[in-house]
Amino acid sequence: MNYSISPADNMLPLVLDTSVLINLHASTHGGRILGCLPNDILVPEIVASELDHETSKNNGEYTFIHDLVATRKVRIVALNEREYELFENLVSRSPTLDDGESATIAIATLRGCLPIIDERKGRQRAHEQAPGKQPGWSLDLFRHPKVVAELGVALSTEALYFALRYGRMRIHEKHCDDVVSLIGIQRALECNCLPSYKLRRQQWQKNVINCLGTGGLI
Repeated sequence: MNYSISPADNMLPLVLDTSVLINLHASTHGGRILGCLPNDILVPEIVASELDHETSKNNGEYTFIHDLVATRKVRIVALNEREYELFENLVSRSPTLDDGESATIAIATLRGCLPIIDERKGRQRAHEQAPGKQPGWSLDLFRHPKVVAELGVALSTEALYFALRYGRMRIHEKHCDDVVSLIGIQRALECNCLPSYKLRRQQWQKNVINCLGTGGLI
């Protein structure tokens, strides 16, 4: 797979959207993953506030973000005046973006950082604001070479699977086959957030039956 982030060619600060934090929390290894990255990591204040509600407090996402701040793995930043102007433009234009995505793009654009965003509309708008710079994916964090080296193959694969199953992490269609080969078909069947899941599921189920029938591993 080709990723947007690598230690050799991208040391820009990263700005994380809300869904990225949710994916990292769901992985159960989010703090370790962020601790492996050589980049500075920013979280917009607006993004952090989106996890300040009863559901996030009950499932641990609220505590997760505050632990990241306490251990200095991330830094929460507020919009400055210019960023707020861009933020207001992004939330008011059609198709509209949510506040977290808009804040992520505004800060990344005006501070020369790399936004990490998975939603299609947000990625498109981020690219429009910085045409020469592709935004990163949550997947880039999970499969960063330093993360895989530090966690090892088993834990890094487990983290990826948990993010897909419990965080419902979005990935690009072109990465789906490679991701399935990493986590295995049986686990892929449990991740209905994967691209074209309904179309792929029948073939995966056939592969599982064939492998079990021949005593193979999947």
